[in-house]
Amino acid sequence: MKKLVFVLCLIPALVCSQTSKKDSIWLPLKPFLGQWSGEGGGEPGQGKYERSYHFILNKNFIEIKNKSIYVPTAKNLSGEVHEDLGYFSYDKGLRKFKLRQFHIESFVNEYVLDSISEDKKTLIFIAVALENIPKGWKARETYQFINDNELQETFEIAEAAKEFKIYSRVTLFRQ
Repeated sequence: MKKLVFVLCLIPALVCSQTSKKDSIWLPLKPFLGQWSGEGGGEPGQGKYERSYHFILNKNFIEIKNKSIYVPTAKNLSGEVHEDLGYFSYDKGLRKFKLRQFHIESFVNEYVLDSISEDKKTLIFIAVALENIPKGWKARETYQFINDNELQETFEIAEAAKEFKIYSRVTLFRQ
C-alpha cells in the first residue's frame, strides 16, 4: 500500500517534468530562441544586424524578424536597410523542418533542413523554392552555434550550374 501511495504521489511530478511531444519536436531549433544582434558583411557591404526568434501560434511556428543596416559604400552611396520575416515550421509529412523567408525586396525563399551536424551545432538549410529570383538560382543558409550565445550565419547563392558563393556572413550574439 505504501508503494502504491508513493507511486501515485510521483505521477504529477513526472508528468509535469516531461517535455511535451510538441516541445520535443522543436529541440533542434530551440537554441535560436531569443534576441540577437551582431555584425557581418558580404555583397551588400558591412552591416549591423538585429534578429529575434520567437514561438508563435501555439508553438506551431518560430517567427524570425531580421533587420540589417548596411553602411554606405562606393557602390552604394546611401547604404541599405534590409528587412525580412521568416518562419520555421515542421512538416509532419516530410518529417523535416522548413524555413520560409519573406524579404523587403519581394524575394520569397523556401528552405528545407538538409542536415544537422552530430554535435547539433551546425544546421544547413537548402532552398527548394526561390520566388522572384531568376530561374535556376540556388541558395543555402548555414547556421553554426559557436556556443550558447554566439551564432554564425552564412548565406550562399549560386547561379544555375555554378558553385555556391558566399553572399554574406554574420556573427550574432544573444542579448
